[in-house]
Amino acid sequence: QVQLVESGGGLVQPGGSLNLSCTISGLIFEDYVIGWFRQAPGKEREGVACITNDANPTVYMDSVKGRFIISKDNNEKKVYLQMNGLKPEDTAVYFCVADRWFNNFVATMYGTYRGGLEYWGKGTLVNVSS
Repeated sequence: QVQLVESGGGLVQPGGSLNLSCTISGLIFEDYVIGWFRQAPGKEREGVACITNDANPTVYMDSVKGRFIISKDNNEKKVYLQMNGLKPEDTAVYFCVADRWFNNFVATMYGTYRGGLEYWGKGTLVNVSS
């Protein structure tokens, strides 16, 4: 049984930082592209970042580039999203996602592929507010 479990969300002031974690079990970690999507209230789900097995390449959406850092620990089977310089518009539920195909993953992030990605976590809420 595949499980992706997110943690680390919460309430933070604008300009603050959070570090999200995703713990993955039930799949061969090295075979998958892992990444993050988010969904803000009343908006469509959107891509945030993804990372391949050897962490090269990593892909970031323009809205988070330079502020967020995605990383992974193959031994612990965890993926992290370090979020710095948080803005109110970063408020959303953040989902950890896994798929075997890099091209499909990135195309989904950009909204050009709607065939679905394999595995999704249940999400963790990030609320950026003063």
